[in-house]
Amino acid sequence: MRKPIVTIFYQFNPWVSSIGGIQTIIRSFLKYAPQEFDLRFVGTGTSNSSLGRWQEVEYAGRSLKFMPLIALPDDNTRGVVPTTLKYTKALLGCRFNSDFNHFHRLEPSLASLNWSGDKTLFIHNDIKQQIQAQTNKQTILWQHCPHLYFALESLLIRQFDHIFSCNSASTKLYRELYPQKANQVVNLKNAVDQEIFFPLNPQQRREKREALARELGLPNTTKFILFAGRIHPQKDPILLIRAFAALKEANTHLLIAGDGDMVGEVNFEIGSCGLLQKVTMLGALSQARLAQLHQLSSLCVLTSLYEGLPVVVLEALSCGTPIVTTNCGETPKLLTPEGGIVARERTPEAIAQALAQILQHPEQYPVASCLRIAQPHGASNVVREVYQNMWECWQQRLLSSPNPAFNN
Repeated sequence: MRKPIVTIFYQFNPWVSSIGGIQTIIRSFLKYAPQEFDLRFVGTGTSNSSLGRWQEVEYAGRSLKFMPLIALPDDNTRGVVPTTLKYTKALLGCRFNSDFNHFHRLEPSLASLNWSGDKTLFIHNDIKQQIQAQTNKQTILWQHCPHLYFALESLLIRQFDHIFSCNSASTKLYRELYPQKANQVVNLKNAVDQEIFFPLNPQQRREKREALARELGLPNTTKFILFAGRIHPQKDPILLIRAFAALKEANTHLLIAGDGDMVGEVNFEIGSCGLLQKVTMLGALSQARLAQLHQLSSLCVLTSLYEGLPVVVLEALSCGTPIVTTNCGETPKLLTPEGGIVARERTPEAIAQALAQILQHPEQYPVASCLRIAQPHGASNVVREVYQNMWECWQQRLLSSPNPAFNN
């Protein structure tokens, strides 16, 4: 009997450093996929890639088939034509009749309306907030025409057998908008790879922190505050810089791990606030390097306008590092008082006050409390549960149709 085929669609290359929670989740779905499945991924490549052809490859010890659909040298910054549009256009000329099709953006599923197989849509943000957010509308073009987006969604949503949302507001919204799909819209925990993100013992943490301080030419007593994510209006990095400027704590240093369209604006703001010696821009980093920074930092900070459940929050907590966040997404519902602080307002002063509270009283945010929050989100369990449900669906399908087969 052949293995069931699962094909994952998203516009990135897992072997290239790429910033974003969606990419991190997909990496976990590749790494922890059981051998009982024939795994395939349709993503992006370089100008030298064999576009539109399957390649036998390996990711994190897991063999799979990979098809680079379009050439994308750098997905951390936006081009003139949105990547999603280019990827969707290329997908329209293909037909993938897998047993299971996973989509992490809505638009590419325009190509799959007539495909066979079970289809799942993953929702990674508070969709309503994302479309309505007051950001630069050049970064999210659907903000120009939200009604058109929801019209397209109403057309495409009917094809999905499962809709997984990491954001309770989006779960509620989709159940209300599409009552005929209400039973198929479920919450799914975002997942963190706890084989990569885990805490150090106190001595190791101190040694790593002091080593980074020496590398950056800073005092050994420096306390690091980490921001990790795309430098994008969603994350409001200007608010981040202004909050750090308002922080009146000696021997603190802000690490910004990420890349994106707003790097130039952020660098300008750093200079304007007189923080050139207090902030280090690190660019896009590997998961392993990012884990090292979480392990040695005093806290992780987010100043986002909207979110789902940020994977970076789970990564920090899994390293025993507390969180400061604005009041958006699922993080405020996830955090306990011992795991971090939700800033009372979206102002530099309120965020700086929350930063100072954790820096001055680290004993109130113990490693064990952070780990307790993150523990249910371990990728090995979350991902394997999804695949287990898929396997059960496959077995039921075999009982009703003994010879399921697709031409791929």
